Amino acid sequence: MGRLVLAAAVVAGVPVLLVGYITLVEGALVALPTRRAAAVRPWLWTAPGFFFLCVFLVYPTLKTIQLSLFGPDSSGFVGLANYLAIFTQSATQVALRNNGLWLVLFTFLTVALGLLIAVLTDRVRYESFAQSIVFLPMAISFTAASVIWKFMFDYRPAGTAQTGTLNALLTLIPGFQPRAWLVNAPLNTVFLILASTWVWTGFCMVILSAALKGLSAEVLDAARIDGANEWQVFWRVIFPLLGGTVAVVTTVMIVFSLKTFDVVYVMTSGNFSTQIIAFSQYQQMFINRDFGKASAIGVVLLVAILPVLAFNLQRFRQQEAER
Repeated sequence: MGRLVLAAAVVAGVPVLLVGYITLVEGALVALPTRRAAAVRPWLWTAPGFFFLCVFLVYPTLKTIQLSLFGPDSSGFVGLANYLAIFTQSATQVALRNNGLWLVLFTFLTVALGLLIAVLTDRVRYESFAQSIVFLPMAISFTAASVIWKFMFDYRPAGTAQTGTLNALLTLIPGFQPRAWLVNAPLNTVFLILASTWVWTGFCMVILSAALKGLSAEVLDAARIDGANEWQVFWRVIFPLLGGTVAVVTTVMIVFSLKTFDVVYVMTSGNFSTQIIAFSQYQQMFINRDFGKASAIGVVLLVAILPVLAFNLQRFRQQEAER
């Protein structure tokens, strides 16, 4: 009951506080000269957002960096020992290797399949229906999608009824023996990537399809009139024009590949050499209770993502400048 009262107070109180703050700010600005008020108003209006940004983003980041320099219980200063352990311990080395595989294979599959489906469905009358089917996995949670694919790869010993869809289908082939698909590394990591690809391809398809709709039909028709076949039209006209959108979608997939967690947690719990960086952080924090190494992994993950974010910001600024 207490939590319900607190939730109701937050839902009702936050809008009241915002309206009160705006009323107070505008009332105070009336007393200032017009030019001075115009210069001060943006700072006062953005002050609450800046405050929450500092509280929920800047401070936790700085605190995580600080904790990464201390021991498991955050009491003894150890310097860069936690970072050294990340790159020398076998478990984290496996996680780094797997994240590299996620970075390359997952990003390529989602973007390539999304672009392929967007181009193909653009040419058929049932485009909306086809794209809805591909986008459907995005409507379910990633945990539910992981459970679905765990059943797909499920294994039972030979001679027993196969509950896994893949083994059940393949055992229809004479001589095929059921396999434990999620046990043997590094193929098990590839199967996890395929499960995530099934979910995220629809997202890439929708973004790229929207960009494809924005291309000038006259440009494409002119290329065809000049004698270009469909393959040449795609590689020499469509793909270059979609380059900016492809780059943005690629960076989004890179960020997700670096911080993915739920698929690995649900399908293998990090066993059988399927660990990734985000799962290693969870393991250090909540299983090993080593706050120093967990914070160090978080900092490494942040540093890996920052160049991607910087690239995205640069792209947005270029687009704004072109407008």
